[in-house]
Amino acid sequence: MPRVRRGFKARRRRNRVLKHAKGYYGARRKAFHVAIEQVHNAWQDAYKHRRTKKREYRRLWIARINAAARSNGINYSQFISGLKRSNIALDRKVLAEIAYSDPGGFKAVVEAID
Repeated sequence: MPRVRRGFKARRRRNRVLKHAKGYYGARRKAFHVAIEQVHNAWQDAYKHRRTKKREYRRLWIARINAAARSNGINYSQFISGLKRSNIALDRKVLAEIAYSDPGGFKAVVEAID
């Protein structure tokens, strides 16, 4: 009895996995059974890190805002509560960018909340 060679669909599935494994070391790139495990692990890590990236950026923005606020004589929590009381609707990403690239503009924001 001849062996089953599968066909177009199986070859396409294998090639798709091996294409995703491009750049991996040794059998992780070449052998389908090893590559499929590595690709699935990579997909899990990518999913996890897409969420972690959001957390890390928020931490960076808060650190930048805190540093700029302290250089203007106010701490982070007082600054954020002052923004809310003054109805200034700037998010942390924009505030961090202002603090980083335009210290004078950030000082104006700090003065506006007093």
